[in-house]
Amino acid sequence: MKLKRLTACITAAVITAGIMAGCGNSQSAESTTKAENTTKTESTTKAEESNKTEAANKEADNGNQEAEKVTIWYYWETEGHQVALDKVITDYNGQQSNYEVTAKYVPFADFKKQLSIGASASELPDMVIIDSPDHASYASMGIFADLTGKFDVNQYYEGAVNSCTIDGALYGVPFGVNCLSLYYNADMLEAAGCTPPTTWDETLETAKKLTKDNVTGLAFCCLQNEEGTFNFTPWLWSTGATSYEMGSEGGIKALTFLKNMVESGAMSKECINWTQGDVMNQFISGNAAMMVNGPWQIPTMQSEAPDLNWGVTLIPKDAEYASVLGGENYAVIADGNEAGALSFLEYATAEEQVKFMMNSFGYISADQSIAENQFEADSPYLPFVEQLKYAQPRGPLADWPSVSDAISLAFNKAMTGTATPEEAAAEAQTTIDGIVK
Repeated sequence: MKLKRLTACITAAVITAGIMAGCGNSQSAESTTKAENTTKTESTTKAEESNKTEAANKEADNGNQEAEKVTIWYYWETEGHQVALDKVITDYNGQQSNYEVTAKYVPFADFKKQLSIGASASELPDMVIIDSPDHASYASMGIFADLTGKFDVNQYYEGAVNSCTIDGALYGVPFGVNCLSLYYNADMLEAAGCTPPTTWDETLETAKKLTKDNVTGLAFCCLQNEEGTFNFTPWLWSTGATSYEMGSEGGIKALTFLKNMVESGAMSKECINWTQGDVMNQFISGNAAMMVNGPWQIPTMQSEAPDLNWGVTLIPKDAEYASVLGGENYAVIADGNEAGALSFLEYATAEEQVKFMMNSFGYISADQSIAENQFEADSPYLPFVEQLKYAQPRGPLADWPSVSDAISLAFNKAMTGTATPEEAAAEAQTTIDGIVK
């Protein structure tokens, strides 16, 4: 600014002198103009060089600055799951230089213990990918960061968001979801003159017709553990009862339905020993005409039984359609590298990365806007997308495992006849009341 004012004064003085002396000073004015232009050019060049040097120094500083570390713990033992996650992490690390994400596998059996020990020893990762029913337990310990207002979950399935929401605060982001639906052997149903059942009464009637020649009508996992509870809760919730109302009319009705299925022979009592994988094997072997299972079984079924003619539909209802929500959630550790974790979350939850991981996992996107366009029109996954509209999370409750134990004990007693549905329901309710105060 000062240079411009000085130049203006010099120019004015030269012009004034030229006027007073006629045209005789034109050469002097020309020299002044050249000097002025030379001064401007030199000044501009120096400024440009200075700016370039400053930019180069900043770039060098950024290049020399070490990326901040972000660590993730997960428990997936399936190689395909690990490879898919590693690819997304590698792609993220390659497209920015502020953070470097690494992932560590922790066996499922040790995951909760290491998380608890790490919390007390202040040796935690920056993020975990955790089973959704366990989310509330660790959020209540205060080890998860409150993400309310920091991450947009408006497009996510309500049930998925509820699994990581405690007292109205968001303590995580759903990774991917699944749920249970009813699979049926289309050829067996056609041969028996049946269509897929939609109600409990139709389910019992159809399963009876399909039960013959060592084929059981319906199968689903009834183990006395969380896996069994996962498969029983849709029947309980379909009555309108909650997980904490086993002693209600709805709870007794669900246990009675299960008892009647077993006593009629329409469902094998062996279900108390079958995992979800065992149930799938019974189905693809032709030993079960219908089964309740999840979408993660589809890749295996397609590869191991390519000629099997099967379909998927909603789980038959009592009062209302219901299913149970499965899958994992991301959780950011409080006092960890929250900024880095959120940066990775924004990348990993973008549509391209979500579709890649969900297809690799046999999962459905927890983001409903992505899930509704995730599959082709004839995809066997689509009924699960429809079923998700009726799916609920287990809990969320810090002591959910204890409630789950009471529920699974109740349906095992009802199935084996060691207690009546009324007795089993009452016993479960007493236990649950002692937990949920």
